[in-house]
Amino acid sequence: MRLSHGPGRTRASFDDPNLVSHGGLVPVMALAERAGLPGLLAEHVRPGGECGVNAPVKAGCLVAGMAAGADSIDDMGLLRHGAMDVVFGGVRAPSTLGSHLRSYTWGNVLQLELAGREFLARLAREAPLLPGADVLSFIDIDSTQKRVYGHKKQGARFGHTKIQGKSVLVRGLNALIAAVSTPLAAPVAAATRLRGGNAPSARGAASLAAQAIGTARACGCTGTVVVRMDSAYYAAAVIAAIRRSGARFSVTAPVNSAIRAAITAIPQDSWQAIKYPRAIWDDQLSCWTSDAEVAETSYAAFSSKKDKELHVTARLIVRRVRDKAPAAPGQGELFPAWRYHAVFTDSPFELVQAEQQHRGHAVIEQLLADLSDGPLAHLPSVISSRLRAVFDVHDGGFLPGGVRGGRGYLAPSITEMTGVFGACAACGDAVGCGVVDGSWGRRGSGRAGGPVPGVPELGGEVAEHGEVVCP
Repeated sequence: MRLSHGPGRTRASFDDPNLVSHGGLVPVMALAERAGLPGLLAEHVRPGGECGVNAPVKAGCLVAGMAAGADSIDDMGLLRHGAMDVVFGGVRAPSTLGSHLRSYTWGNVLQLELAGREFLARLAREAPLLPGADVLSFIDIDSTQKRVYGHKKQGARFGHTKIQGKSVLVRGLNALIAAVSTPLAAPVAAATRLRGGNAPSARGAASLAAQAIGTARACGCTGTVVVRMDSAYYAAAVIAAIRRSGARFSVTAPVNSAIRAAITAIPQDSWQAIKYPRAIWDDQLSCWTSDAEVAETSYAAFSSKKDKELHVTARLIVRRVRDKAPAAPGQGELFPAWRYHAVFTDSPFELVQAEQQHRGHAVIEQLLADLSDGPLAHLPSVISSRLRAVFDVHDGGFLPGGVRGGRGYLAPSITEMTGVFGACAACGDAVGCGVVDGSWGRRGSGRAGGPVPGVPELGGEVAEHGEVVCP
């Protein structure tokens, strides 16, 4: 078989007026409307200026576009492909959406944050977004450094990040993110904050933790809430904010002289052997580790602070792993060498369970990876002192990464819930409809031109007049 024309003379054209390129947006936006997204935007978000009008419609277009895979303003043109304007009303041009975003001020972004928090709570009431939250839930806090290019991008500074296990300095912007999860549910972004690239990890973490705990409570997390963090957030202000909000904390403690003294005082008969359910790769030893020992003691932290309210006495859980350094030929091991990992926590759970739960903090890395591949994929931004919105300049467009209407905040919750309990716009069924399958969560909204590999095809059909017909 041979091509009839050279590659230079062939092109793809999307000009079929009856074809819906992203039919999966039907159940996605139906769930958003059922959860009251347009009403929340109309109630809370009020940008000024001529371009700030019709915020509910324009912000809804941004959410739909991001759910369909757009990561710049130019990509928002996908909402007008084929018969999309027949299936959806109120679609705006990409240039209109860009002008609308430029009208957002600091206060408008805070309004959008409020709408996002209330919307997440409504989604949790519409569907089991966080099953098991009435018993136990976790809030994981972490930050990510996103590389940007160019010397004139405001807010871009050198900050530390890890690439292939090595700490390096990268010029970019720093995003602080809190995610809510349960033992039965995947993490959902509950609070985000964009900062300069040189911001310390703990900057703003106290207020972010309090905000995330409030959002989690509104989403039905009425049981025990444990906030998990790494050693970058081992700070008196952060732990105090968590305790004031009525949650528990579990934070990795830096192994300093005081921590070492506490570890040394642990009796040898207190150590309990544990076996990891799955072997863990050790970057320092370049091998798999599956066995360790744990013990605990009481520890008084931040006792040097003048404010006695910041003094915290809680459990210090220590995990130690054998340092399997290669021995010299013909020489045995004189005594075992250990590497210690400390966790400072007030968790009510027993020793082994509390230590295992803290290791579950790594689940936020999956969310950060999704964000880096999605709404933060093209983060180069322009930040002014008055704007908290972050505008993406990829392909000449502007996209607010800091505005919570992106896939990093609103859209993932909608798409994940659509695949589970989203009502079909055609028939109104919540479960069992062929249009609403389980493929929305991480796959976007489906595309025309054939099935996506590994994802079930849509059960609905697109009629000639552009409507989705339920099978």
